[in-house]
Amino acid sequence: MDFIESKKLLEKYKIKFVKGKLIKNKTELINASKKIGYPIALKIISKQISHKSDVGGIAVNIQNEKQAIEKYNLIMKNVKKKMPKAIIQGIFVQKFILGKQIIIGGKYDRQFGPTILFGLGGIFVELMKDVSLRICPITRDDAKQMIQEIKGYAILKGTRGEKGINLKELENVLIKVNDLMMKEKIKELDINPLIADEKEVIAVDARVIE
Repeated sequence: MDFIESKKLLEKYKIKFVKGKLIKNKTELINASKKIGYPIALKIISKQISHKSDVGGIAVNIQNEKQAIEKYNLIMKNVKKKMPKAIIQGIFVQKFILGKQIIIGGKYDRQFGPTILFGLGGIFVELMKDVSLRICPITRDDAKQMIQEIKGYAILKGTRGEKGINLKELENVLIKVNDLMMKEKIKELDINPLIADEKEVIAVDARVIE
């Protein structure tokens, strides 16, 4: 599935996805950015590009129209240079939001069936490999345990005066991903990152392999 199809699948299971729109030119970029409201983020959309940051296909925390056009041009230049044969569907313009970065993943294992993964997202996944795993289906108690058993739990709970995230909502998202993995015939799911704060948990990027 491409990014747009992956986003629709998550939304089918009531998993919140950040506000955004696929655009194909600078006029659409300007109009979409005004409607969404700054700050925004931009990301390249192509079926041939799985890891957008590897090809310079992402720009974040864009504050105004001038920056938006500059970053749009830069992304297109980067992608054409690094992946000249990639078919570009457009650029996804989305609201740039701050919070704790989380990953929730799913994989179909030949021996165990659907499995689910949870951990700190963004760059922390590669650096720390701090994740918990379960075989589906999971219960709410399982979801709670998955969150609590990673080393980074203190970061999510809130430490040194920082507010914790909405842990109940995070449990809800894990249950929804569990339902998705049990009902849909997919090989792999990667929601990274989910952005979480004290109020809500919102998906920012997703990749589904059928």
